Amino acid sequence: MYQLLKPILFLFTPEKAHKITTGLLHFILKLPFGGSMIRSMFNFQDQRLEREVFGLKFKNPVGLAAGFDKNAELIDDFSNLGFGFIEIGTLTPKAQPGNPQPRLFRLPKDEALINRMGFNNDGVDEAIERLKNRKSNIIVGGNIGKNKVTPNENALDDYLICFEKLYPYVDYFVVNVSSPNTPGLRELQEKEPLKKLLKALQDENKQREAKKPILLKIAPDLTESQLDDIIAITKELSLDGLIVSNTTIDRSGLKTDIKKIESIGAGGLSGKPVYEKSNSVLKYIRRHHPTVHIIAVGGVHSAQDAVDKIQAGANLVQIYTGLVYEGPALIKRINKELLKHV
Repeated sequence: MYQLLKPILFLFTPEKAHKITTGLLHFILKLPFGGSMIRSMFNFQDQRLEREVFGLKFKNPVGLAAGFDKNAELIDDFSNLGFGFIEIGTLTPKAQPGNPQPRLFRLPKDEALINRMGFNNDGVDEAIERLKNRKSNIIVGGNIGKNKVTPNENALDDYLICFEKLYPYVDYFVVNVSSPNTPGLRELQEKEPLKKLLKALQDENKQREAKKPILLKIAPDLTESQLDDIIAITKELSLDGLIVSNTTIDRSGLKTDIKKIESIGAGGLSGKPVYEKSNSVLKYIRRHHPTVHIIAVGGVHSAQDAVDKIQAGANLVQIYTGLVYEGPALIKRINKELLKHV
């Protein structure tokens, strides 16, 4: 069904198409028997798909990556599509509009997206109000970042605010220091600022009666030396896991005309072109840190892509751009294929 709608949706800007598709899903779910129809089309359940990772029990290993539901508006709706978990955000302490539009671009020849959204979100307090009222019990991760106007020397304050406020309402946290669309943010991936940030969050976490897993989301553009630093910090601070990886700033090997790429300008590239790059980082980390939990994301456009990431060492996988190009049936296809490899 989605493949029939896709040519029409691609006539609209990506942000408009996103609103149309999520609005259509919401409308269908409000109809009598709409929920059961959607679940029968897209859900695939089997106990053999269940995973226990960093102390949480996932009904299946396929999640929705951060960025799709920035403001925790879609959790109940998307729980009907067969996901095992949903990651909201990136959320910041204060609402911010993000970068000027247009800021999201399709590259159909590459089955990719370029985005420079800039952490546009309604702020952590608005998300919390929605989290309080959600009806589904799907596992929810909270992806947190800093406001654009917050200087890096004060970034820790923003992460702590989001952590403290979201703590009762999410099941795990993701520290996002790897988006290329907030000026200076990736500088926080350097060893000393990263260690300071993560240690403060872990110290805060230890004071809680029930610790929440904290994961770090990293870029696919890091050098081996930088990856070694992250692995060392992960071990030293007993971090719960890593998300591998965010979007790339690399533009090599694209099929799209170079003039179009240049006209789009800055932003993070996601989709098929990031697949090999993110897999390379995944394999490196798994080789040098055999016990760390890893959520793999980047270029999953088929069931086999997800299987390959699991076999390369991932515990769970997430999709985003693959959902845009393949539609929600991708979730069911992945889970059916994963079952063959249990």
